[in-house]
Amino acid sequence: MADNKVYIFDTTLRDGEQVPGCQLNTIEKIEVAKALEALGVDIIEAGFPISSPGDFNSVVEISKVIKEPVICALTRAVKKDIEVAAEALQYAKRPRIHTGIGTSYYHINYKLRSNQEEIIERAVEAVKYAKKFVEDVEFYAEDAGRTENEYLARVIEAVIAAGATVVNIPDTTGYCIPEEYGRKIRFLKENVKNIDKVIISTHCHNDLGMATANTIAGIMNGARQAEVTINGIGERAGNTSLEEVVMILKCRKDIKYTTGVNTKKIMQTSRLVSTLMRMPVQPNKAIVGRNAFAHSSGIHQDGVLKHRENYEIIDPREIGLSESAIKLTARSGRAALKHRLERLGYKLEGDRLNEVYEQFLALADRKKDINDDDLLVLVGEERTKDKILKLEYLNVVCGKSAIPMATVKLIYNGQEHMASATGVGPIDAAFTAVRNIVKTKVKLEEYLVQAVTRGMDDVGKVHVQIEYKGANYYGFGANTDVVTASVEAFIDALSNCLMVNPKA
Repeated sequence: MADNKVYIFDTTLRDGEQVPGCQLNTIEKIEVAKALEALGVDIIEAGFPISSPGDFNSVVEISKVIKEPVICALTRAVKKDIEVAAEALQYAKRPRIHTGIGTSYYHINYKLRSNQEEIIERAVEAVKYAKKFVEDVEFYAEDAGRTENEYLARVIEAVIAAGATVVNIPDTTGYCIPEEYGRKIRFLKENVKNIDKVIISTHCHNDLGMATANTIAGIMNGARQAEVTINGIGERAGNTSLEEVVMILKCRKDIKYTTGVNTKKIMQTSRLVSTLMRMPVQPNKAIVGRNAFAHSSGIHQDGVLKHRENYEIIDPREIGLSESAIKLTARSGRAALKHRLERLGYKLEGDRLNEVYEQFLALADRKKDINDDDLLVLVGEERTKDKILKLEYLNVVCGKSAIPMATVKLIYNGQEHMASATGVGPIDAAFTAVRNIVKTKVKLEEYLVQAVTRGMDDVGKVHVQIEYKGANYYGFGANTDVVTASVEAFIDALSNCLMVNPKA
Protein backbone atom coordinates (compact mmCIF):
# COMPACT_ATOMS: atom_id res chain seq x y z
CA MET A 1 0.00 0.00 0.00
CA ALA A 2 1.04 3.64 -0.46
CA ASP A 3 2.56 4.88 2.77
CA ASN A 4 0.39 7.99 2.79
CA LYS A 5 -2.93 6.21 2.06
CA VAL A 6 -5.38 6.04 4.97
CA TYR A 7 -8.04 3.35 4.60
CA ILE A 8 -11.52 4.41 5.68
CA PHE A 9 -13.34 1.70 7.63
CA ASP A 10 -16.97 2.72 8.05
CA THR A 11 -18.89 1.16 10.94
CA THR A 12 -22.11 3.18 10.63
CA LEU A 13 -24.06 -0.04 10.06
CA ARG A 14 -22.56 -1.78 13.09
CA ASP A 15 -21.27 0.52 15.83
CA GLY A 16 -23.33 3.46 14.58
CA GLU A 17 -26.54 1.45 14.54
CA GLN A 18 -26.14 0.62 18.23
CA VAL A 19 -27.59 4.04 19.10
CA PRO A 20 -30.97 3.49 20.79
CA GLY A 21 -33.82 4.16 18.37
CA CYS A 22 -31.60 4.24 15.26
CA GLN A 23 -31.98 0.64 14.11
CA LEU A 24 -32.39 0.04 10.37
CA ASN A 25 -34.09 -2.76 8.50
CA THR A 26 -32.26 -4.74 5.81
CA ILE A 27 -33.53 -2.60 2.91
CA GLU A 28 -32.40 0.58 4.65
CA LYS A 29 -29.00 -0.94 5.46
CA ILE A 30 -28.51 -1.85 1.80
CA GLU A 31 -29.34 1.74 0.82
CA VAL A 32 -26.75 3.07 3.27
CA ALA A 33 -24.18 0.49 2.12
CA LYS A 34 -24.63 1.56 -1.51
CA ALA A 35 -24.20 5.19 -0.49
CA LEU A 36 -21.01 4.30 1.38
CA GLU A 37 -19.69 2.48 -1.69
CA ALA A 38 -20.43 5.54 -3.84
CA LEU A 39 -18.74 7.70 -1.21
CA GLY A 40 -15.60 5.66 -1.66
CA VAL A 41 -15.02 4.03 1.72
CA ASP A 42 -12.60 1.10 1.71
CA ILE A 43 -14.26 -1.19 4.27
CA ILE A 44 -17.90 -1.46 5.36
CA GLU A 45 -18.54 -3.16 8.69
CA ALA A 46 -21.97 -4.51 7.82
CA GLY A 47 -22.99 -5.94 11.19
CA PHE A 48 -22.54 -8.41 14.04
CA PRO A 49 -24.11 -11.55 12.47
CA ILE A 50 -24.55 -13.68 15.60
CA SER A 51 -26.33 -10.88 17.47
CA SER A 52 -29.67 -11.36 15.69
CA PRO A 53 -31.26 -12.96 12.60
CA GLY A 54 -31.81 -9.46 11.21
CA ASP A 55 -28.14 -8.58 11.49
CA PHE A 56 -27.14 -11.89 9.92
CA ASN A 57 -29.50 -11.34 6.98
CA SER A 58 -28.30 -7.77 6.50
CA VAL A 59 -24.67 -8.90 6.20
CA VAL A 60 -25.73 -11.57 3.69
CA GLU A 61 -27.71 -9.14 1.52
CA ILE A 62 -25.12 -6.36 1.68
CA SER A 63 -22.45 -8.89 0.67
CA LYS A 64 -24.47 -9.71 -2.45
CA VAL A 65 -24.80 -6.14 -3.75
CA ILE A 66 -21.55 -4.39 -2.75
CA LYS A 67 -18.68 -4.91 -5.19
CA GLU A 68 -15.79 -2.62 -4.33
CA PRO A 69 -15.38 -2.18 -0.53
CA VAL A 70 -14.32 -4.98 1.79
CA ILE A 71 -17.35 -6.32 3.70
CA CYS A 72 -16.53 -6.91 7.35
CA ALA A 73 -18.46 -8.79 10.02
CA LEU A 74 -17.83 -8.45 13.75
CA THR A 75 -17.41 -11.34 16.17
CA ARG A 76 -16.24 -12.03 19.68
CA ALA A 77 -13.30 -14.40 20.19
CA VAL A 78 -15.81 -17.27 20.15
CA LYS A 79 -15.84 -20.09 17.59
CA LYS A 80 -19.61 -19.98 17.05
CA ASP A 81 -19.47 -16.21 16.40
CA ILE A 82 -16.76 -16.76 13.81
CA GLU A 83 -18.63 -19.59 12.10
CA VAL A 84 -21.81 -17.51 11.83
CA ALA A 85 -19.87 -14.49 10.51
CA ALA A 86 -18.19 -16.66 7.87
CA GLU A 87 -21.56 -17.98 6.76
CA ALA A 88 -22.98 -14.46 6.54
CA LEU A 89 -20.01 -13.36 4.41
CA GLN A 90 -20.25 -16.22 1.91
CA TYR A 91 -21.35 -13.93 -0.93
CA ALA A 92 -18.89 -11.11 -0.22
CA LYS A 93 -16.42 -10.32 -3.00
CA ARG A 94 -13.83 -9.23 -0.41
CA PRO A 95 -14.76 -10.66 3.04
CA ARG A 96 -13.16 -9.79 6.36
CA ILE A 97 -13.80 -11.22 9.82
CA HIS A 98 -13.27 -8.76 12.67
CA THR A 99 -12.64 -10.69 15.88
CA GLY A 100 -11.17 -9.74 19.23
CA ILE A 101 -11.25 -9.63 22.99
CA GLY A 102 -10.81 -7.18 25.86
CA THR A 103 -7.22 -6.53 26.97
CA SER A 104 -7.46 -3.90 29.71
CA TYR A 105 -7.27 -4.62 33.44
CA TYR A 106 -10.98 -3.83 33.75
CA HIS A 107 -12.06 -6.19 30.97
CA ILE A 108 -9.76 -9.04 31.95
CA ASN A 109 -10.65 -8.97 35.64
CA TYR A 110 -14.23 -7.72 35.80
CA LYS A 111 -15.78 -8.60 32.44
CA LEU A 112 -13.97 -11.76 31.34
CA ARG A 113 -12.83 -12.93 34.81
CA SER A 114 -9.62 -14.21 33.31
CA ASN A 115 -5.88 -13.46 33.29
CA GLN A 116 -3.43 -11.97 30.80
CA GLU A 117 -1.96 -15.25 29.56
CA GLU A 118 -5.35 -16.82 28.92
CA ILE A 119 -6.47 -13.73 27.02
CA ILE A 120 -3.49 -14.03 24.67
CA GLU A 121 -4.31 -17.71 24.10
CA ARG A 122 -7.95 -16.93 23.31
CA ALA A 123 -6.95 -14.09 20.98
CA VAL A 124 -4.54 -16.29 19.04
CA GLU A 125 -7.06 -19.14 18.84
CA ALA A 126 -9.75 -16.78 17.49
CA VAL A 127 -7.50 -15.35 14.78
CA LYS A 128 -6.31 -18.81 13.70
CA TYR A 129 -9.89 -20.07 13.53
CA ALA A 130 -11.05 -17.05 11.51
CA LYS A 131 -8.18 -17.63 9.05
CA LYS A 132 -9.73 -21.00 8.20
CA PHE A 133 -12.65 -19.13 6.62
CA VAL A 134 -11.17 -15.90 5.21
CA GLU A 135 -7.72 -14.58 4.42
CA ASP A 136 -8.41 -11.07 5.73
CA VAL A 137 -8.72 -11.12 9.54
CA GLU A 138 -8.80 -8.02 11.70
CA PHE A 139 -8.15 -8.32 15.44
CA TYR A 140 -9.46 -5.77 17.95
CA ALA A 141 -7.96 -5.37 21.42
CA GLU A 142 -11.03 -4.03 23.18
CA ASP A 143 -10.32 -1.16 25.59
CA ALA A 144 -6.78 -0.87 24.24
CA GLY A 145 -6.91 2.78 25.27
CA ARG A 146 -6.70 1.70 28.93
CA THR A 147 -4.39 -1.28 28.33
CA GLU A 148 -0.75 -1.10 29.44
CA ASN A 149 1.39 -0.62 26.35
CA GLU A 150 3.80 -3.45 27.15
CA TYR A 151 1.02 -6.02 27.52
CA LEU A 152 -0.83 -4.64 24.48
CA ALA A 153 2.36 -5.12 22.43
CA ARG A 154 2.54 -8.79 23.52
CA VAL A 155 -1.06 -9.37 22.43
CA ILE A 156 -0.59 -7.65 19.08
CA GLU A 157 2.63 -9.53 18.32
CA ALA A 158 0.91 -12.85 19.07
CA VAL A 159 -2.14 -12.23 16.86
CA ILE A 160 0.02 -11.04 13.97
CA ALA A 161 1.99 -14.30 14.24
CA ALA A 162 -1.35 -16.12 14.18
CA GLY A 163 -2.29 -14.50 10.86
CA ALA A 164 -4.03 -11.17 11.57
CA THR A 165 -3.85 -8.74 8.65
CA VAL A 166 -5.16 -5.68 10.52
CA VAL A 167 -4.79 -4.85 14.22
CA ASN A 168 -7.37 -2.50 15.70
CA ILE A 169 -6.40 -0.40 18.73
CA PRO A 170 -9.74 0.87 20.10
CA ASP A 171 -10.11 3.67 22.60
CA THR A 172 -13.34 1.94 23.57
CA THR A 173 -14.30 4.28 26.40
CA GLY A 174 -13.03 7.51 24.86
CA TYR A 175 -10.59 7.90 27.76
CA CYS A 176 -7.36 8.76 25.94
CA ILE A 177 -6.04 12.21 25.09
CA PRO A 178 -4.38 12.70 21.68
CA GLU A 179 -0.77 12.72 22.89
CA GLU A 180 -1.39 9.52 24.86
CA TYR A 181 -3.16 7.71 22.05
CA GLY A 182 -0.59 8.75 19.46
CA ARG A 183 2.19 7.56 21.78
CA LYS A 184 0.43 4.17 22.11
CA ILE A 185 0.38 3.70 18.32
CA ARG A 186 4.03 4.78 18.09
CA PHE A 187 4.96 2.32 20.86
CA LEU A 188 3.46 -0.54 18.89
CA LYS A 189 5.24 0.57 15.72
CA GLU A 190 8.57 0.55 17.54
CA ASN A 191 8.18 -2.47 19.84
CA VAL A 192 6.19 -5.12 17.97
CA LYS A 193 8.76 -6.92 15.81
CA ASN A 194 6.27 -8.12 13.15
CA ILE A 195 4.16 -4.93 13.03
CA ASP A 196 5.25 -4.27 9.42
CA LYS A 197 3.09 -7.24 8.32
CA VAL A 198 -0.20 -5.55 9.26
CA ILE A 199 -2.17 -2.33 9.02
CA ILE A 200 -2.73 -0.58 12.35
CA SER A 201 -6.29 0.72 12.78
CA THR A 202 -7.76 3.38 15.03
CA HIS A 203 -11.24 3.08 16.57
CA CYS A 204 -11.97 6.00 18.88
CA HIS A 205 -15.04 6.94 20.87
CA ASN A 206 -16.08 10.45 21.75
CA ASP A 207 -16.89 10.30 25.49
CA LEU A 208 -14.53 13.20 26.23
CA GLY A 209 -14.99 14.87 22.85
CA MET A 210 -11.60 13.76 21.50
CA ALA A 211 -12.43 10.94 19.07
CA THR A 212 -11.38 12.83 15.95
CA ALA A 213 -8.28 14.32 17.59
CA ASN A 214 -7.21 10.88 18.82
CA THR A 215 -7.75 9.36 15.38
CA ILE A 216 -5.61 12.01 13.70
CA ALA A 217 -2.93 11.51 16.38
CA GLY A 218 -3.02 7.78 15.65
CA ILE A 219 -2.63 8.37 11.90
CA MET A 220 0.28 10.75 12.41
CA ASN A 221 2.02 8.09 14.51
CA GLY A 222 1.64 5.19 12.10
CA ALA A 223 -1.98 4.02 11.88
CA ARG A 224 -3.20 3.59 8.30
CA GLN A 225 -6.84 2.65 8.86
CA ALA A 226 -9.43 4.84 10.57
CA GLU A 227 -12.67 3.35 11.88
CA VAL A 228 -15.40 5.98 11.64
CA THR A 229 -19.13 6.58 11.27
CA ILE A 230 -21.21 9.02 9.25
CA ASN A 231 -22.12 12.05 11.41
CA GLY A 232 -20.05 10.55 14.25
CA ILE A 233 -23.00 8.43 15.43
CA GLY A 234 -22.40 5.55 17.83
CA GLU A 235 -22.86 4.32 21.36
CA ARG A 236 -22.91 6.88 24.19
CA ALA A 237 -21.29 10.07 22.83
CA GLY A 238 -20.57 8.48 19.45
CA ASN A 239 -17.64 7.39 17.31
CA THR A 240 -15.07 9.25 15.28
CA SER A 241 -16.78 11.22 12.52
CA LEU A 242 -15.92 10.13 8.96
CA GLU A 243 -16.44 13.58 7.51
CA GLU A 244 -14.18 15.23 10.07
CA VAL A 245 -11.25 12.85 9.54
CA VAL A 246 -11.54 12.93 5.75
CA MET A 247 -11.77 16.72 5.55
CA ILE A 248 -8.92 17.24 8.02
CA LEU A 249 -6.69 15.11 5.80
CA LYS A 250 -7.88 16.94 2.69
CA CYS A 251 -7.78 20.44 4.15
CA ARG A 252 -4.45 20.18 5.97
CA LYS A 253 -2.01 19.67 3.10
CA ASP A 254 0.89 19.66 5.55
CA ILE A 255 -0.30 16.35 7.08
CA LYS A 256 0.25 14.67 3.68
CA TYR A 257 -2.18 11.75 4.00
CA THR A 258 -4.91 10.91 1.52
CA THR A 259 -8.12 8.87 1.40
CA GLY A 260 -10.18 7.49 -1.47
CA VAL A 261 -13.35 9.29 -0.36
CA ASN A 262 -15.30 11.37 -2.89
CA THR A 263 -15.88 14.33 -0.60
CA LYS A 264 -18.57 15.83 -2.86
CA LYS A 265 -20.87 13.03 -1.69
CA ILE A 266 -20.35 13.69 2.03
CA MET A 267 -23.40 15.94 2.48
CA GLN A 268 -25.89 13.68 0.71
CA THR A 269 -24.60 10.62 2.62
CA SER A 270 -24.86 12.51 5.91
CA ARG A 271 -28.46 13.48 5.18
CA LEU A 272 -29.38 9.96 4.10
CA VAL A 273 -28.08 8.46 7.35
CA SER A 274 -29.71 11.21 9.42
CA THR A 275 -33.07 10.61 7.70
CA LEU A 276 -33.06 6.81 7.80
CA MET A 277 -31.87 6.66 11.41
CA ARG A 278 -34.20 9.47 12.48
CA MET A 279 -31.26 11.20 14.17
CA PRO A 280 -31.00 14.92 13.29
CA VAL A 281 -27.51 16.34 12.93
CA GLN A 282 -26.82 19.05 15.50
CA PRO A 283 -26.74 22.45 13.73
CA ASN A 284 -23.20 23.26 14.90
CA LYS A 285 -21.76 19.84 13.94
CA ALA A 286 -18.44 20.22 12.12
CA ILE A 287 -18.58 19.80 8.33
CA VAL A 288 -22.20 18.60 7.99
CA GLY A 289 -24.14 20.71 10.53
CA ARG A 290 -26.65 23.22 9.16
CA ASN A 291 -24.55 26.08 10.54
CA ALA A 292 -21.13 24.71 9.52
CA PHE A 293 -21.03 27.13 6.57
CA ALA A 294 -23.46 29.72 7.91
CA HIS A 295 -22.43 33.26 8.83
CA SER A 296 -24.49 35.67 10.92
CA SER A 297 -21.91 38.14 12.25
CA GLY A 298 -21.67 41.27 10.10
CA ILE A 299 -17.87 41.22 10.18
CA HIS A 300 -17.78 37.58 9.06
CA GLN A 301 -20.45 38.08 6.41
CA ASP A 302 -18.61 41.02 4.89
CA GLY A 303 -15.35 39.04 4.91
CA VAL A 304 -16.90 35.97 3.27
CA LEU A 305 -18.65 38.02 0.60
CA LYS A 306 -15.37 39.73 -0.27
CA HIS A 307 -13.29 36.54 -0.24
CA ARG A 308 -14.61 33.20 0.99
CA GLU A 309 -11.32 32.07 2.51
CA ASN A 310 -11.37 34.98 4.95
CA TYR A 311 -13.57 32.86 7.21
CA GLU A 312 -13.92 29.45 5.52
CA ILE A 313 -11.12 26.89 5.36
CA ILE A 314 -13.26 24.52 3.28
CA ASP A 315 -15.10 25.36 0.09
CA PRO A 316 -18.68 24.13 0.74
CA ARG A 317 -18.76 22.71 -2.79
CA GLU A 318 -16.07 20.21 -1.74
CA ILE A 319 -18.60 18.41 0.48
CA GLY A 320 -21.55 18.72 -1.91
CA LEU A 321 -23.08 22.05 -0.87
CA SER A 322 -23.76 24.74 -3.44
CA GLU A 323 -22.76 27.76 -1.35
CA SER A 324 -22.24 29.25 2.08
CA ALA A 325 -25.28 30.55 3.97
CA ILE A 326 -25.54 34.20 4.90
CA LYS A 327 -27.97 34.27 7.86
CA LEU A 328 -29.59 37.61 8.55
CA THR A 329 -29.72 38.58 12.23
CA ALA A 330 -29.39 41.74 14.29
CA ARG A 331 -25.60 41.31 13.97
CA SER A 332 -25.64 41.36 10.15
CA GLY A 333 -24.20 44.28 8.23
CA ARG A 334 -25.25 46.21 5.14
CA ALA A 335 -23.18 43.97 2.85
CA ALA A 336 -25.12 40.86 3.88
CA LEU A 337 -28.49 42.60 3.55
CA LYS A 338 -27.58 43.96 0.13
CA HIS A 339 -26.41 40.51 -0.99
CA ARG A 340 -29.65 38.84 0.11
CA LEU A 341 -31.84 41.51 -1.50
CA GLU A 342 -29.95 41.14 -4.77
CA ARG A 343 -30.67 37.41 -4.66
CA LEU A 344 -34.35 38.37 -4.44
CA GLY A 345 -34.05 40.73 -7.42
CA TYR A 346 -33.67 44.09 -5.64
CA LYS A 347 -30.58 46.26 -6.08
CA LEU A 348 -30.46 48.98 -3.42
CA GLU A 349 -27.76 51.61 -3.06
CA GLY A 350 -26.96 54.69 -0.99
CA ASP A 351 -29.70 56.29 1.10
CA ARG A 352 -32.33 53.71 0.12
CA LEU A 353 -30.09 50.86 1.33
CA ASN A 354 -29.38 52.74 4.57
CA GLU A 355 -33.09 53.33 5.13
CA VAL A 356 -33.99 49.66 4.61
CA TYR A 357 -31.03 48.59 6.74
CA GLU A 358 -32.25 50.66 9.71
CA GLN A 359 -35.71 49.12 9.36
CA PHE A 360 -34.11 45.69 9.10
CA LEU A 361 -32.16 46.17 12.36
CA ALA A 362 -35.31 47.25 14.20
CA LEU A 363 -37.14 44.14 12.94
CA ALA A 364 -34.18 41.85 13.66
CA ASP A 365 -34.13 42.98 17.30
CA ARG A 366 -37.72 41.79 17.66
CA LYS A 367 -37.80 38.71 15.41
CA LYS A 368 -35.55 35.67 15.79
CA ASP A 369 -35.62 34.51 12.15
CA ILE A 370 -35.52 37.01 9.27
CA ASN A 371 -36.81 35.36 6.11
CA ASP A 372 -37.31 36.47 2.53
CA ASP A 373 -40.92 37.47 3.23
CA ASP A 374 -39.72 39.94 5.87
CA LEU A 375 -37.20 41.48 3.48
CA LEU A 376 -39.75 41.90 0.71
CA VAL A 377 -42.07 43.68 3.13
CA LEU A 378 -39.21 46.03 4.02
CA VAL A 379 -38.62 46.94 0.38
CA GLY A 380 -42.31 47.53 -0.16
CA GLU A 381 -43.59 44.26 -1.60
CA GLU A 382 -46.10 42.42 0.60
CA ARG A 383 -45.85 38.75 -0.23
CA THR A 384 -47.10 36.94 2.84
CA LYS A 385 -50.74 37.64 1.97
CA ASP A 386 -50.45 36.45 -1.59
CA LYS A 387 -48.24 33.41 -1.74
CA ILE A 388 -47.74 31.80 -5.14
CA LEU A 389 -48.74 28.49 -3.53
CA LYS A 390 -51.36 27.88 -0.84
CA LEU A 391 -52.52 24.56 0.61
CA GLU A 392 -56.29 24.26 0.37
CA TYR A 393 -56.86 20.56 1.01
CA LEU A 394 -54.81 17.57 2.13
CA ASN A 395 -55.92 13.98 2.61
CA VAL A 396 -53.60 11.04 3.29
CA VAL A 397 -54.20 7.31 3.53
CA CYS A 398 -51.65 5.14 5.27
CA GLY A 399 -51.43 2.19 7.61
CA LYS A 400 -49.98 -1.24 8.10
CA SER A 401 -51.83 -2.82 5.17
CA ALA A 402 -52.37 0.29 3.03
CA ILE A 403 -50.24 1.81 0.29
CA PRO A 404 -49.50 5.38 1.43
CA MET A 405 -51.42 7.81 -0.79
CA ALA A 406 -52.01 11.54 -0.61
CA THR A 407 -54.34 13.96 -2.36
CA VAL A 408 -53.58 17.68 -2.30
CA LYS A 409 -55.39 20.74 -3.58
CA LEU A 410 -53.24 23.84 -4.09
CA ILE A 411 -53.99 27.40 -5.10
CA TYR A 412 -51.24 28.00 -7.65
CA ASN A 413 -51.10 31.54 -9.05
CA GLY A 414 -54.74 32.03 -8.11
CA GLN A 415 -56.03 28.81 -9.70
CA GLU A 416 -57.05 25.52 -8.07
CA HIS A 417 -55.05 22.39 -8.87
CA MET A 418 -55.51 18.89 -7.45
CA ALA A 419 -53.28 15.83 -7.66
CA SER A 420 -52.86 12.45 -6.00
CA ALA A 421 -49.79 10.28 -5.59
CA THR A 422 -48.42 7.27 -3.74
CA GLY A 423 -45.14 7.05 -1.89
CA VAL A 424 -43.05 5.14 0.62
CA GLY A 425 -44.89 7.00 3.38
CA PRO A 426 -47.56 9.69 3.76
CA ILE A 427 -45.09 12.59 3.60
CA ASP A 428 -43.33 11.22 0.53
CA ALA A 429 -46.72 10.68 -1.13
CA ALA A 430 -47.85 14.23 -0.31
CA PHE A 431 -44.58 15.76 -1.57
CA THR A 432 -44.92 13.77 -4.80
CA ALA A 433 -48.48 15.03 -5.26
CA VAL A 434 -47.26 18.61 -4.83
CA ARG A 435 -44.49 17.96 -7.37
CA ASN A 436 -47.15 16.68 -9.82
CA ILE A 437 -48.76 20.12 -9.66
CA VAL A 438 -45.63 22.24 -9.47
CA LYS A 439 -43.39 20.92 -12.22
CA THR A 440 -40.30 22.84 -11.08
CA LYS A 441 -37.48 20.33 -10.61
CA VAL A 442 -36.12 21.08 -7.18
CA LYS A 443 -33.95 18.88 -4.97
CA LEU A 444 -34.95 18.29 -1.35
CA GLU A 445 -31.76 19.08 0.58
CA GLU A 446 -32.97 18.96 4.18
CA TYR A 447 -36.07 17.90 6.07
CA LEU A 448 -36.16 18.40 9.82
CA VAL A 449 -39.03 17.93 12.30
CA GLN A 450 -38.93 19.40 15.80
CA ALA A 451 -41.44 19.39 18.64
CA VAL A 452 -42.50 22.87 19.73
CA THR A 453 -44.54 21.75 22.75
CA ARG A 454 -44.68 18.60 24.84
CA GLY A 455 -47.30 15.93 25.19
CA MET A 456 -49.67 14.02 22.92
CA ASP A 457 -50.88 17.27 21.31
CA ASP A 458 -47.38 18.42 20.35
CA VAL A 459 -47.07 21.07 17.70
CA GLY A 460 -44.54 19.90 15.17
CA LYS A 461 -42.34 22.48 13.44
CA VAL A 462 -40.93 21.40 10.09
CA HIS A 463 -37.94 22.96 8.36
CA VAL A 464 -37.43 22.22 4.65
CA GLN A 465 -34.54 23.24 2.43
CA ILE A 466 -34.68 22.81 -1.34
CA GLU A 467 -32.12 23.51 -4.04
CA TYR A 468 -32.78 24.93 -7.51
CA LYS A 469 -30.02 25.80 -9.96
CA GLY A 470 -27.39 26.14 -7.24
CA ALA A 471 -29.45 28.31 -4.88
CA ASN A 472 -31.09 27.20 -1.63
CA TYR A 473 -34.63 28.10 -0.54
CA TYR A 474 -36.21 27.50 2.85
CA GLY A 475 -39.71 26.79 4.04
CA PHE A 476 -41.38 26.38 7.44
CA GLY A 477 -44.58 24.85 8.68
CA ALA A 478 -46.13 24.20 12.09
CA ASN A 479 -49.11 22.02 12.94
CA THR A 480 -50.21 19.33 15.40
CA ASP A 481 -50.36 17.10 12.30
CA VAL A 482 -46.77 16.57 11.17
CA VAL A 483 -47.84 15.61 7.62
CA THR A 484 -49.72 18.90 7.22
CA ALA A 485 -46.79 20.83 8.71
CA SER A 486 -44.45 19.05 6.28
CA VAL A 487 -46.52 19.88 3.21
CA GLU A 488 -46.90 23.50 4.31
CA ALA A 489 -43.13 23.77 4.76
CA PHE A 490 -42.49 22.23 1.34
CA ILE A 491 -44.87 24.54 -0.52
CA ASP A 492 -43.49 27.50 1.45
CA ALA A 493 -40.00 26.67 0.14
CA LEU A 494 -41.38 26.18 -3.38
CA SER A 495 -43.15 29.55 -3.18
CA ASN A 496 -39.92 31.24 -2.17
CA CYS A 497 -38.15 29.56 -5.10
CA LEU A 498 -40.86 30.53 -7.61
CA MET A 499 -40.88 34.12 -6.38
CA VAL A 500 -37.23 34.44 -7.37
CA ASN A 501 -37.57 32.20 -10.45
CA PRO A 502 -41.05 32.88 -11.87
CA LYS A 503 -40.31 30.95 -15.06
CA ALA A 504 -39.06 27.86 -13.25
